[in-house]
Amino acid sequence: MSEGALIGVVGPSGVGKDSVMQALVEAEPSMGLVRRVITRPEAAGGEDFEGVSEAEFARRREAGAFVLHWPAHGLFYGVPATVTARLAEGETCLVNLSRAVLGQAERLFERFVTLHLTAPAEVLAARLAKRGREDEAEIARRLSRQGFALPEGLGQVIEVANDGPLGRTVETVLARLQAGKV
Repeated sequence: MSEGALIGVVGPSGVGKDSVMQALVEAEPSMGLVRRVITRPEAAGGEDFEGVSEAEFARRREAGAFVLHWPAHGLFYGVPATVTARLAEGETCLVNLSRAVLGQAERLFERFVTLHLTAPAEVLAARLAKRGREDEAEIARRLSRQGFALPEGLGQVIEVANDGPLGRTVETVLARLQAGKV
């Protein structure tokens, strides 16, 4: 059995990372989602994640419980180290990552692909307003960051616009992954 691939999904807030990831797993049973650990209450909604306190996050980080971790938006995010066993068993895993850790992920995982989702600013603004987690000022801050480029020198990057029907995005991603032999 060959090692599975880790697909790091990135893109601006509101681009639909979680929706695309869930739809990919539903369309392709050989894929699985990585449940991140975040210093945010689980009741905040959005993706399926494990909410922990900052103290618990720090304790786990120091114990080596995360293969990747980073701060963003006043929170801490971690990818459980258990993902390595899933990859070793041949599973392809999808994880919502920060652009800041893509280079590190690429160095850590032999089979790593960046899936960069994009959408026009007006689509992002409408989606952010609809989810209701941020006020207008926070939405404006998030939109101002949406044009940041990916780090230079990344290996396999698949860029897909998620500005139409979800099914079309999923079909495009799966075709591009297959073309890249992931």
